[in-house]
Amino acid sequence: MVEMSFWNQIPKPIVGLSPMDGVTDASFRYIAATVGRPDVMLTEFVSVDTAAFAPESLLRDFTYAEIERPIGAQIYGHTPEAFYRVAHIVCEMGFDGLDINMGCPAKKVAAKGSGAGLILTPALARAIIRAARQGIRDWVAGQTLSDIGIDAEFIARIKNANRLRSGVEAPAARREIPVSVKTRIGYEAVVVEDWIKNLLEERPAAISIHGRTLMQQYSGSADWSAIERAVEVAKGSGTLILGNGDLRSLADVYRRVMETGVDGVLLGRASQGNPWIFNGKSELKEAIRSRRADAVPQPPAVAVEERFKVLLAHSRHFAAWREPHVFVAMRKQLAWYIRSVPRAADLRYRMVRVNVLDDVVRCLDDYTAALASASFPLRASWDSPSAAALRCG
Repeated sequence: MVEMSFWNQIPKPIVGLSPMDGVTDASFRYIAATVGRPDVMLTEFVSVDTAAFAPESLLRDFTYAEIERPIGAQIYGHTPEAFYRVAHIVCEMGFDGLDINMGCPAKKVAAKGSGAGLILTPALARAIIRAARQGIRDWVAGQTLSDIGIDAEFIARIKNANRLRSGVEAPAARREIPVSVKTRIGYEAVVVEDWIKNLLEERPAAISIHGRTLMQQYSGSADWSAIERAVEVAKGSGTLILGNGDLRSLADVYRRVMETGVDGVLLGRASQGNPWIFNGKSELKEAIRSRRADAVPQPPAVAVEERFKVLLAHSRHFAAWREPHVFVAMRKQLAWYIRSVPRAADLRYRMVRVNVLDDVVRCLDDYTAALASASFPLRASWDSPSAAALRCG
């Protein structure tokens, strides 16, 4: 029987934030939670092997804030025993759920039999779900991290991470958290019916399906007819089906929910630089309940000042969370935020060259002053020696 969990308590359809490797890190999710409040979030996928070989990396990637709840830890790999161990850590860190990635198409992941590679080994996929669930149940029964061989230093760091986030070193109660799966409709060909039937044998709380095969990567169009067939397969199972792929607006969400009957969706690229997209989810749900397409909220008109305010908050969070030398990873996020501002190309030209937080502040100050004076410089003038003082980075 599928366990009752936060998945079942969210008013349908669920409108969540899709995990995106290299995008939905702790800073991205924090801003999404404070600005738009998606129904559910998942961490970027984390290798189960990092618990043994790179514990610091695991703790960094599992950083989250209380405001992000409900939040699931997404993990990937191909060794059931490793999933069993990491399930204990996920529970000890207070996550609301554990999500298993069976959809990543990256060659370095799938070629090793992880991510979407598991579509080719359905028996192993089921064994991984069972191992993760058993790890959760053994933790609930009282098994400790030291019991499964986690060293004392790593345990101390987990406690410290918990204390910094919530003020306490361990969850107040040992409760069984739900296991969910994120996957695709096939490897080379669409095999969604057989693949979903296989996963349903393990009764996951939810299955999120990206409407492309591994071979498609992110090209072509998402196949929502395949997702609709998955919904039919899962009927009566108690497992929720969420769809993902090519959802650019809440109008797209409305159409796909009405067409396929999915229990919810995960928004990915549409949320990049646009945490405001989740603000209309309550109105969207009402429009779906009343079957009124005309009641679907339009994309929000976000003032430049508000956009810059959130951009800066995102940058400051990232600067406080990560080491200074990796701030360049913020560049793509900054470019997404400014897509719709006046003279976006000129501002983007500078934003993709920032190296530290102060560069971002200086860019925005210069841009605002130039725009206000109606003498906004072209990129060429920003490269001139006389404009050297305006450069970022």
